[in-house]
Amino acid sequence: MTRSVESRFIAIIIAALLIVVAPLFTLFLALSSRQVAESLKEHVEVIIAANAQALAKPLWDLDVESIRQITGALLNERGIQVVQVTDTLGKLDVVESRVRDASEQLQPVSRQIFYRTNEGFQTVGTLVVRYEKVGLFSALTSMEIALISIFAVAILTVVGAAILGNRTMVIRPLMRLTAAVEATRQLGSRHHVDWRSADEMGRLAKSFNQMQIQLEREERELKRAHQQTTEIYNLTPAMLFSLDGNDMIFAVSDYWLLATGYARDTVLGRPFVDLVVPQDHETYKNRKQMTRSIAGVCEVTVRFLCADGRTMDVLILETALTSSGDDLPASLSVMTDVTELKQSETRNRRQAISDHLTGLLNRQGFEAVLDEKIAAADRQKSEVACLFVDLDRFKQINDTLGHAAGDSVLCQFVERIQPLMQSDDAAARLGGDEFAILITGEGAERRAVEIAQRIVDHFELPFRTETTSVRLSASIGLAFYPRHAASASELLQRSDMAMYARKREGKNGANIFDNSISERARQRAEIESDIEVAIAANWFEAHFQPIMDVAERRIVGFEALMRMRHPRKGLMSPAGIIDVAEETGSIGQIGNLILEDSLANLAQLSRLPGMENAYVAVNFSPLQFEPSLPIRLTSLMARYAIAPQRLVIEITEAVLMHDNPQIRTVLDTLHSFGYRIALDDFGTGYSSLSYLSRFPVDIVKIDQSFIRSLGQDAEDVQHKSRMLVEGISAISHKMNCAVVAEGVETEHQFSLLNEIGIDFAQGYLFSRPLAINEIVANIRKDLNLLETRAG
Repeated sequence: MTRSVESRFIAIIIAALLIVVAPLFTLFLALSSRQVAESLKEHVEVIIAANAQALAKPLWDLDVESIRQITGALLNERGIQVVQVTDTLGKLDVVESRVRDASEQLQPVSRQIFYRTNEGFQTVGTLVVRYEKVGLFSALTSMEIALISIFAVAILTVVGAAILGNRTMVIRPLMRLTAAVEATRQLGSRHHVDWRSADEMGRLAKSFNQMQIQLEREERELKRAHQQTTEIYNLTPAMLFSLDGNDMIFAVSDYWLLATGYARDTVLGRPFVDLVVPQDHETYKNRKQMTRSIAGVCEVTVRFLCADGRTMDVLILETALTSSGDDLPASLSVMTDVTELKQSETRNRRQAISDHLTGLLNRQGFEAVLDEKIAAADRQKSEVACLFVDLDRFKQINDTLGHAAGDSVLCQFVERIQPLMQSDDAAARLGGDEFAILITGEGAERRAVEIAQRIVDHFELPFRTETTSVRLSASIGLAFYPRHAASASELLQRSDMAMYARKREGKNGANIFDNSISERARQRAEIESDIEVAIAANWFEAHFQPIMDVAERRIVGFEALMRMRHPRKGLMSPAGIIDVAEETGSIGQIGNLILEDSLANLAQLSRLPGMENAYVAVNFSPLQFEPSLPIRLTSLMARYAIAPQRLVIEITEAVLMHDNPQIRTVLDTLHSFGYRIALDDFGTGYSSLSYLSRFPVDIVKIDQSFIRSLGQDAEDVQHKSRMLVEGISAISHKMNCAVVAEGVETEHQFSLLNEIGIDFAQGYLFSRPLAINEIVANIRKDLNLLETRAG
C-alpha cells in the first residue's frame, strides 16, 4: 500500500514533467541544432565551391602534390573530417581523413570540378567533402547549457520537496503497520507493532500482536525440522537448486552460491533461464524432452552465466518432486561444472581438424567446412569456388635444405594468402605442400580467379629460409559449385584434377576445370587400373625388335619393348602406359616383369641355329637400380642359363643426370659382372658426352631423330644430320663403344649408315617389334629359305 500510494504520487509529477517540460525542451534543442546545421552546411558549400575551382588546374595536370596541399588545407576547416578528390579517368584518388571509419556519422557534399580549356569547360574530377552531423546537444552554447541546468535543478527541487512532504505526512503512519506485516510475512519473525491508539489502527495492532504470541509455539516445532532440512540442503557438496512450477528459482544451496558467486536474495524468484547464455535458452527450455527413463530424470548441458561474468559449462540433472505445490518446489536439480571437460573436448576437436604447423584446417576439417558451405550455397542459391594449390618443386627444399626450411616456406605461404581471403572464406592444408581455399558469397567465381592469379604473382617474390632464399611456383586448379560439381567431394576432386592438368601443362599457373580434364583423368584412371590388373594377371609381354649387324646384315641381338595385351582392348600402345606408370611408381614392377619375360624369350631363341650368341637389350627405369639388382639379375641369368654379356642394360639420361651414387655403384657392379651398358637416345640430352667418360658405357644408341633426317629432310638438314651421326660414331668408337642406329626405315638410310661405319642398326626396315612366337616363326622361315637356296 505504501509503495502504491507513493508511486502514484510520483507518477503524477513525472507525467506533468513529460507532458509540459519535455516537449518544450525538445523543441528548443531541435530549433537550435537546425540553425547550427544550416550555418555549417552553408560554410561547407562555400568552402567546397572555392576549393573546386582551386583544384581544377592541379587535377588537369595530375599534380598530386598541389592537390594534397589544397585537400590538407580544406581538412583544417571547421567540421570537415574527410576530403576525397578523384579524376574522371580513374587514375587519381586522393583521400585526406581525420577519422578511421565514420561514414555513417558524416554528411557528404560533392561538387564536380571543371577546367576551362580551349574547347570550353571540361569535367576533370569530383571533390567530395564529409563533415560532422550536428546533434541535438552539440548545437548548444555554454550559456544555454547553464540556463538549462539551472532550470533542471529548480524542477528537481520542487519534485523532491513534494515527495518528501507526501512521505512525512501521508506515508509514515502506514509504514509502521506495513513493516510489521511484511516482517511477519517475509521473515517469519514474531514482530510486534509499536502503535498505540484508540482507533481502528490500534485495535488492528493489538490483534496482530496476540496472533504472534499464539504462533510462537508452533514455530518452535517447525524450526527444528526446517533447520535440519536446510543443513542437509546447504551442506551437501554439490550445486543444488530448486525450481517452482514456472521454472523460477525457489531455493539454492550454499555450495551453489559459492560456485556461481551470486547472493541468495538476488537469484531467488528469478527465472533460471535468465542465468543461461541466451544462445542456449531453447536448449534449456526443451530439456524435458530429453528425460531419462530411470526415475524421470531429465538432463541438459548448457552454458551458465556466473555473477562475475564468466561462463561455466554445466550439466543439469533435474528430478520432478511429487509433493509440489504453490508454496513448495516443483523440482530438485543437481548442477555439475563440466567446463574443463567441454574445453578438453573442444581442444581435442580443434586439434583433430587443424593443421599443427600452419594453423589452417586439415583435410578432415576442410571436408566438414566444405559440406557446410555447399549446404549454405544450396539454401542461398549462391556459388562456391574451390582452389586446389600445389607448390611446385617443394620436395627439393626438404631434400636440400631440410624439413625445417620447408616448414618455414609453408608458413610464409600461408601468411601471404591470408590477406586475400574474407571472413566467410576458408583455407586448409590438405597434406604436404597441398592447400585448398574455399571462396563463398556473391561473385565467388570472379574472386577465385583473381585470388588464383594473385597467388601466382606472390611466387615472384622468393621465400626466405635461415640460410638462403628459394623460388617456387604454384599449380592451381579451380572448380565451381554447382557449375562443375554436384557435391562437396566432387568439387574438391575436380579442383584437384584441374591442378594436376596444370602440372602436366608446365606448372606455374591456374587451370579452371572443364570436361576435357575429366575425360583425360578418366582415361588416366582407366590406364592406372589396367596397369594394376595387368601386373597381377601378367598381361605384360616383351616384344622383340631385331638389331642387325650393318656390315653383314644379320641379326646379332634384339631390343625388348614393353607391350600390354589386354583381354578386351587387345595389344595396347606403351606410350600412355609408361607415362602413367612413371607417375604412379609402378614402372619398376613393370620393368622387372619385362626383364624376366625378355630373358625367357632369349632362352627360347637361343635354341635356334645362329641365335646362340644373340643378345637382348632391356630398358631399365631409375626405380629398378636398387642395391639388390645385381644379385637378383645374376639369379635370373642363372635360371635361364644365359651369359652376362648377352644382356644389354639400356639406360637413358634420366638415370644418369642426377649422378646418384647408388645408381653409379649398381652400374659399376653390373659392368664388373659382365653385363653391357647401352646409353639410349644419345644426342638429345644436355650433357651426353660427359656420361661416356663418367659411366661404364659399352654401346651408344643414336636417337632415331638423327637417322630419320637422313634421306628425308632438306639437303642442308641431311648434311648436318650426317655430320652429327659421323661425329657421334667417331667419338663413340674412340671411347671403345659400339654404335647402334635407331629408327632405320629405308635402304638409303641403311647404305649411308654403312658408309659412315655404324656397327648396328634397328628399325622398321628390318622388322617391327613382334611377339616372341612371330620372331621365332620369322627366323625359322629365313633358315628354311637359306637351306632351300643352299640345296
